[in-house]
Amino acid sequence: MRLRTLFVSLLVLAALGCNSTNVAPVSTGSSKRSYNGSASIGDFLAITLDPVALTLTYTNLSNGDTGVVPYTVNADGTYALNDPNHNLLAAYEVPNYALLLQAAKAGPNHDTLALVTAVQKSTISVATWADHDYNYMQFRTSSGGIEVGSISLDAHANISLTSYSPFGAGQGNAFHVGGFPGSSFQTDPSGSFLIMSEGSGASDYVFGTANGIFAVDNPNGTILGLKKAATKDFDPAFAGNYKVIYYQKTGAHTGQGNVETGAPGLGNATMVISADAQITVTDTNGATLVQASLRPVADTPYLYGSNELQDPCFGLFTFRVTTATSQRDVFVSFMDRAILFSSFKANLPWSQANTYDYLYGVGLK
Repeated sequence: MRLRTLFVSLLVLAALGCNSTNVAPVSTGSSKRSYNGSASIGDFLAITLDPVALTLTYTNLSNGDTGVVPYTVNADGTYALNDPNHNLLAAYEVPNYALLLQAAKAGPNHDTLALVTAVQKSTISVATWADHDYNYMQFRTSSGGIEVGSISLDAHANISLTSYSPFGAGQGNAFHVGGFPGSSFQTDPSGSFLIMSEGSGASDYVFGTANGIFAVDNPNGTILGLKKAATKDFDPAFAGNYKVIYYQKTGAHTGQGNVETGAPGLGNATMVISADAQITVTDTNGATLVQASLRPVADTPYLYGSNELQDPCFGLFTFRVTTATSQRDVFVSFMDRAILFSSFKANLPWSQANTYDYLYGVGLK
């Protein structure tokens, strides 16, 4: 994404509470539940779920799509969707907290697979974001799929940023440092999200919840902000089993005009995290997608240092596996009942002709 877009979008990232154990009680009830969501190709969606009629109604403010989707609840708590437009494929919800969706017809051409991350619709305020520090992940369907980093906001909401792109490492520009003054967003009349014009008809949408989950949707994908932890160490309170929806692309390659090819896919998985920060992700067929021991970014010299990320990113964890022919980076962070994770694997030696794989997702428990 353009550097200016990232700087300005990150202005409004707020406390996702990735290391907060103050979890609000979940209330299901029979009332309709409303969410704002971002697809990882850059679509902004307004979603209403009716637990009595068993329907999910959505409007895609970016590409104009709308629909009413009947659903049923599976034995494991996931939702089986029967979308007459064959767009939304599957879902999982923690009621009045977050909703995850698989989309098959996202994007400006209505034809792209994407992960939709939605959070409870809520009134938001910029004033709560000043004088705070955050980690972030970006999920996208091009340019290597993922990016991670740190942002600090001063008392006037001016920002400074440091970031790492695994894909950028192969292009010679893995790390970025910069900043941007705040104040470019306008509040939507609904009060539930902010808008910033990108020009040429494109906009950034910023939305969040009263219990501290915030996200940014922009034309390049989804940006999720994670409030930094007080220490670098893993909090055993986040151990447990998570239901995961993920996006992946294999055999990817970026060519002329920044066009990325490869085989995209969406899937469901189970993530198990132990109290000693061991992580295992398995798909519905029992195949292991990720397995490793998490390590704080603060203890990772190849990521944190004077010429690398210039912030220890307390609350962001990683591991790297390097062989003679490949290198894989994995990143994980937590927020109340949820987990964000991303993975990037490149074929070695690095060259613009080589292919790469990436995977990212959100888990809820």
